[in-house]
Amino acid sequence: MTSNSPRSRYIRQHPGAAAFALAATAALLAGCSSSDGNSDDPLANDKASGDTVVVGSNNFAESTLIADIYGEALKAKGVKVTYKPNIGSRETTYGLLKNGSITVLPEYNGALLAYLDAKATPKTVAATTAAIEAKLDSKLTLLEPASAQDKDSVTVNAATAKKYNLTAQSSIADLKNIAKDLSIGASPEFQTRQQGLVGLKDVYGLEFKSFKALDAGGALTQTALKKNTVQAADLFTTDPTIVKEKHVVLQDPENLFGFENVQPLVYKSGLSQDGVTALNAVSAKLDTKALLDLDSQVQIDNKDPLDVAKAWLKSVGLG
Repeated sequence: MTSNSPRSRYIRQHPGAAAFALAATAALLAGCSSSDGNSDDPLANDKASGDTVVVGSNNFAESTLIADIYGEALKAKGVKVTYKPNIGSRETTYGLLKNGSITVLPEYNGALLAYLDAKATPKTVAATTAAIEAKLDSKLTLLEPASAQDKDSVTVNAATAKKYNLTAQSSIADLKNIAKDLSIGASPEFQTRQQGLVGLKDVYGLEFKSFKALDAGGALTQTALKKNTVQAADLFTTDPTIVKEKHVVLQDPENLFGFENVQPLVYKSGLSQDGVTALNAVSAKLDTKALLDLDSQVQIDNKDPLDVAKAWLKSVGLG
């Protein structure tokens, strides 16, 4: 099973990393199989036969987990399912969807839109979906988005949250009077990006005491926040260390960091209406808190993602 490493997350959010992803795919495939034991080559160009739905995933742990949730929700409605896990980058999976080798893939609406139209700047989730549909291959469609998002955030450690009475309901705006006393850590690019220090100043009026160049939500950033080297950091909203270390993710009411809702991308002719209904029901139940908990079970507690998927579906009445 792959992990949500900085590299794999970078591939999801930055489509230009495809070359690196493709170079690593062969090595990944050598050590990975789907969570239900299907071990067919994920890159094989073989379309599903009959009424079988092929559920694919990209090569990071959260994508595989969500694919298992989709697949098991479909099975619960009597749909025949096979898995093609840990495929690689969006450049690869998008092509496999277009030719029908994959029927369903977990996507993130903001990252998918950036791949299809880098200049688009939608202001709502609905507008994001509409912008994607306008650029999407005619054989593909998006189903309903979940409220669950895996996106950049301003996250404070437990000590800082306690000191300043910050909770999960607190906003980035609540740092306006205290940012001058805090150090923030993130990737070097965060210092000059609108979705970074520039936007935090323009949109929320924040000026931090200092900035520490670390990595893109990876081990350096996680360690610095844990050890209080920085008091705030850019972590992804479903990073399991948030739960483990009792960090607090601050709300982003102005949507500075855009939208990264989990959303099924589907090969139209390969999925029945019963399948569409089943996946839309998953999206209706899956929020960020639930996804963070599920990721933590897989990545911290080392539970099998298929078991985690089945248990969650049963708990929400979809299994």
